[in-house]
Amino acid sequence: MLQVNADYLKLKAGYLFPEISRRIKDFKSKNPESDLIRLGIGDVTEPLPLACRQAMKMAIDEMGTKDGFRGYGPEQGYQWLRECISENDYLSRGSEISADEIFISDGSKCDSSNILDILGKGNKIAVTDPVYPVYVDTNVMTGRTGEVNAVGEYQGLSYIPINSENGFEAEIPKEKFDIIYLCFPNNPTGAVATKDQLTSWVKYAKKNNSLILFDAAYEAFIKDESIPHSIYEIEGAKDCAIEFRSFSKNAGFTGTRCAFTVIPKSLKGNAGSEEVDLWSLWNRRQSTKFNGVSYIVQRGAEAVYSKEGQQQINRLVSFYMDNAQIIKKHLTSAGFEVFGAINAPYAWIKTPETMSSWDFFDFLLENANVVGTPGSGFGAAGEGYFRLSAFNTRENVEKAMQRIVKS
Repeated sequence: MLQVNADYLKLKAGYLFPEISRRIKDFKSKNPESDLIRLGIGDVTEPLPLACRQAMKMAIDEMGTKDGFRGYGPEQGYQWLRECISENDYLSRGSEISADEIFISDGSKCDSSNILDILGKGNKIAVTDPVYPVYVDTNVMTGRTGEVNAVGEYQGLSYIPINSENGFEAEIPKEKFDIIYLCFPNNPTGAVATKDQLTSWVKYAKKNNSLILFDAAYEAFIKDESIPHSIYEIEGAKDCAIEFRSFSKNAGFTGTRCAFTVIPKSLKGNAGSEEVDLWSLWNRRQSTKFNGVSYIVQRGAEAVYSKEGQQQINRLVSFYMDNAQIIKKHLTSAGFEVFGAINAPYAWIKTPETMSSWDFFDFLLENANVVGTPGSGFGAAGEGYFRLSAFNTRENVEKAMQRIVKS
């Protein structure tokens, strides 16, 4: 009989967001007239910036001409987009990242999963807890873990707790790990990492020949000028870190799909006794398994860096951060302990003492008709917390806060 990948069977009953969808569907079937407000999944609601739309329309018209038509593009991404990213996101901030070290993709979620294709299964891996579930689940799917225990932790992964007791600062491990996942601004807690904190991580990684997988998908929401937007603002990071970025949240590309990953050419790993550069492996992986992002979408992403595009995405980011402040203000006034929502679009809320994360989810669903995300879905250390997303309309955010406070 056909054999399946049995590692998938190790996964917990359901990925966090499908489980939320199941509970919503059950609730709606019993309450068909309910008006749900969804502040759970971090999907955007505002239209694509005008500069991006205009650029994509022009690209469509180009594709309708004999001279302007394009077929397969470069798997690494078009040079003009990579040069824009290099200049605006890195060189302008003092980070020496060249266009050749940037790979355009259809999502940082995809890249943070697919990066495992070029990394060996014998590596010791550490993740923060709570954690973006994709980091954990893709390690499970690819056979890098054992079974899950009663609190949802997988054998073969080490968990570094981040919570209110330690100020949501991940403690530098005393033992050696080969791979460390870091996400700042953090999803789900909304915490940020200072330059000193990131410097400590880079020093740790260089000392232990470790690789940091750094997810900076929410860097556009950083307003504190002292907070780094990229790990490459830290000296030495090019020798120990891969960075994932996305156009999803800053420019509203969640449904359009465009992101990029930075792999410095100085990054090295071992294959037995042979030293191998990771850039070449990732380039081969992408050339084999990926056909690139469409020309039309890449032109839209390029427009993000135009003068008009920058003004428009800054307004978008400010809109969502105003939503975050509304959430934080109302819930704090109502007596909740609220973290994040300052340099990140997520509010991380301490649940009432007698309620678990999922209890609070069900309570808000049934009594306020508001959907959020239970903290325990992000890891054992997320129990007792709850995430609300600022990605929604102003009307819905204000209405949701009124309902929660009233309930």
